[in-house]
Order: sequence, then C-alpha cells, then structure tokens
Amino acid sequence: MDAVMARLAAADTAMLAMAGALCILIAALVILLARRGGGRQEKGLERELQQLVQAQSEMQGRMATMAELFGSRQSELNAALGSRLDGLSQRIGTTLHQQHQTTHENLRRLQERLAVIDAAQNNIQSLAKDVVGLQAILSNKQTRGAFGQGRMEAIIADALPAGSFRFQATLSNGTRPDCVVDMPNGAPPLIIDAKFPLESWNAMRAAESDEAARAASQRFRRDLETHLRDIASKYLLPGETQDTAFLFVPSESIFADIHEHYEAVVQRAHAMRVVIVSPTLLLLSIQVVQAVMKDQRMREQAHLIQGEVANLLADLTRLNERVAKLENHFNQARQDVETIRISTGKIARRGERIATLEFETGRKEAEPSSTLDEGQQGLGRMKLRVVDED
Repeated sequence: MDAVMARLAAADTAMLAMAGALCILIAALVILLARRGGGRQEKGLERELQQLVQAQSEMQGRMATMAELFGSRQSELNAALGSRLDGLSQRIGTTLHQQHQTTHENLRRLQERLAVIDAAQNNIQSLAKDVVGLQAILSNKQTRGAFGQGRMEAIIADALPAGSFRFQATLSNGTRPDCVVDMPNGAPPLIIDAKFPLESWNAMRAAESDEAARAASQRFRRDLETHLRDIASKYLLPGETQDTAFLFVPSESIFADIHEHYEAVVQRAHAMRVVIVSPTLLLLSIQVVQAVMKDQRMREQAHLIQGEVANLLADLTRLNERVAKLENHFNQARQDVETIRISTGKIARRGERIATLEFETGRKEAEPSSTLDEGQQGLGRMKLRVVDED
C-alpha cells in the first residue's frame, strides 16, 4: 500500500514538473521569436503569448482538478486497500491460529504415539534380552536339561503336597531320576525323567536342506529311542518302582510333532512302558495322583470320622432328651397357668357378686301391738337382700 501511494505521488509531481517546464519552454520560445522578428510581429506575438498564458492557466486549472481528483481517488484507494488488508490480515491471523492449533494437536498426538512406540520398543528390547537369555540357556546341554527339569519341578511342586515327592532321589541301583512321586496305599513310587534330547530336535529344525533335515530326523529318532531304553532299564525296577515311567517333554508343540511324525517311536515307548508326557498331560496325571492321595487320607481318617459321627449322635440324643424335659416343664407351666386362671376367674366372679349387693331402706306402718316398745314404733327396718348368681 505504501509503495502504491508513493508511486501516485511521484506521478503527480512528475506531471506538475512537466507542465512547469512546458510553460518555461514556451515563454523562452516566444521571447526568442520576438527578438528575431522585430516590431511588426510584436502584436501577433503578444496575442499568441496571451493565448499561451490563457492555455497555461487552463492547463494549470485542469492540472489542479486532476490533482484533486487523483487525491480523492488516492484516498478511496487507500481506504479500500486498508479495508482489504485488514480483512486479509484477519483471515491470515485466523488461518494461522487454526494451523497453530492443528499443528499443536498433531504434535501432541505424535508425542503420544512416540511414547507408545517407546514403550513398545522397551518391551521389545526386554523381550529380545529374554530371548537371548533363553537361547543362551538352550545352547548349553546342561542348562537346557535344567530348563526342562525346572518346568517339571514347578508343575510337581504346585500340584502335590510337600513330602509326597522327591527330586534327584537315589534308587537301589545307584541311579538318580529327576523326580520320584510317592504313590498312596503303599504302592511303589512313580518315576519322571526330564532329560529330553532337545539338542537333536534343534539340529533337525535348523537344517537348511532336505538331506540335512532327513539326517537330523534320523539322529533325533535314534537319540529318543536310546533315551527311552535308558529310562526303561534304569528306572523300571520290579517291586521298587512303578512298572510305568514318564518322559517329560517341556513343549506342547514338540509333543504334538512327535506324535504326528514319530508314531513308531511312540509305540515303542508304550511297549517299553514309558509314557511321553507334555506339561499339560503331566499336570493331569499329577492331579489324578493327588485325588488318589486324598482318597487314601480320607480312608485313613475314616475311623476318626466314624468316632466323630458317633459323638455327634450321642450329643443329638442328649439334646433330644433335654428338649423333652423342657417340653414337660412347659406343659407343667401351662397347667399351672390354667389353674391360676381358674382361681383368678373365681375371685373375679366373687368380686362382681360383692359389687351387686343392694341395700334397701323402708318405713312400714306401725302394728298395733302392745309388745313393741314406743321407741321401736315408727322406726324403719333395714332389709338386706343378696342376689345370688346362677
């Protein structure tokens, strides 16, 4: 807006300057012609000069009018430009405010999402550490066996009461199974082994070619059959242990894969009286053992329960006798109350009779008798009448 106003002012100044310069040029030209033409042309020049002066005056008037018109137009233009600039500034301010709010809200949402992403990243990092730790555990054969044994011990300890199982107990042949579960009713204990050949399984899963996978599968089958034979020969002792032992597999997926692809090995294990169990099957089996133990404890405590029931019946008999005595007391008290009510009824009736007594006074005519005294003549005689009830 300031630039436009400056340009308009410069245009007005330039027009005025051009008009002044034109007047000066015309005056100089007239003087020059006057000097050259002489006296004969003086009058014509004066007339022309007057015409020029008049034309100059008209031009100046027109220039003033144009300047005034330009000034008014400039004021209107300034007002229009000012109003338009104000509206534009207001719209720009509103738009900037809205954009600022939108940007602030987007930044807030972005910060929230970044916080969620950071939390997820921290969880992923912790999970990665756990996976690395688990990989380190499973990479070592001893720690891998300890991992499977730890899961088995946790299941046994959670399901059975203390004292009904033993870890790393020594049998008569010098072997030490992973867990010995004492069975109720004097039955031989149950043996559980947790040394599953997980190394061969991992090698089979890590095979990159079909030939390597087949070789690893054959190796896993041999190792599993060898371990089953070791369990049957070491832990199935007649008269000392149960005729069936458990081989604990620490993964449900491995258990399912064995029963799906190695059915022949599972059948050999059944023939050897070795049952391959997953964590779920082990928990179910231990729950069955727990129920049997509970039934045994109930049978052991049956005589105590019978004694308590007999005592309860005796207490019930005494309670019945005491209730009968209390009932007799209540009956006697009821009879006494009825007798008392009879007596109170008689007393009430006698009171009513007393209340109905009537006293009558009357004067009778004197009888002519010489036997009566004069003092007794003329006196009334009182008569008492008692009205008896029916």
